[in-house]
Amino acid sequence: MSTSPVQYAVVVPVKPPAHGKSRLVGLTDGQRRDLAGAFALDTVAACLAATSVGAVLVATDDATFSAELAGLGCPAIPDGVTSDLNAALRQAAAEARRRWPDLVPVALCADLPALRPEDLDGALASVAEGETRFVADAAGVGTTLYTAPYGEFDPRFGVESRAAHLDGGAGEITGPLTSLRRDVDDLADLREALALGVGARTAAVAEGLGLDL
Repeated sequence: MSTSPVQYAVVVPVKPPAHGKSRLVGLTDGQRRDLAGAFALDTVAACLAATSVGAVLVATDDATFSAELAGLGCPAIPDGVTSDLNAALRQAAAEARRRWPDLVPVALCADLPALRPEDLDGALASVAEGETRFVADAAGVGTTLYTAPYGEFDPRFGVESRAAHLDGGAGEITGPLTSLRRDVDDLADLREALALGVGARTAAVAEGLGLDL
């Protein structure tokens, strides 16, 4: 007797766009705000298009941005622990479990504007039921994705998070997964993301700034 594929609830922490992406130097506050918002919206849109994703929940304190997310069909909750990313993710995972008790939680960075649904599906398809796994970023130092059963959900995002997740017993998901690894912290990262092909919102903002390749 066959079983249904595991379905996931992706939780995405989003700083208010007005306060995000300070390392995008050379841009105005407004330009950074527009890019940060576009990154998050394109990341969420890619998640919603993935076949393995049953729901997406964003944690953010930006009411205007929450309304934009609602337009995509993505609910948002307040970020109740703004000073502690991992605590905020655990809180969001708890709310996701309350809403969708049959879905496995996944924490995902909000700055993946080139994310392709097939890369997200490919990564999650490699996770056996009950496993704790993560995806390292393009630099091989940070983390872009973390998943674990709800009872074992203990993300360790932050400085040197790849090593922190390994130390915590999480297994690394290997393979190219190029679009899932390409987070954007600075303009060099953004140009690499643009070369991969970004979502429509990021493409439009980048073109307006003259950053399109």
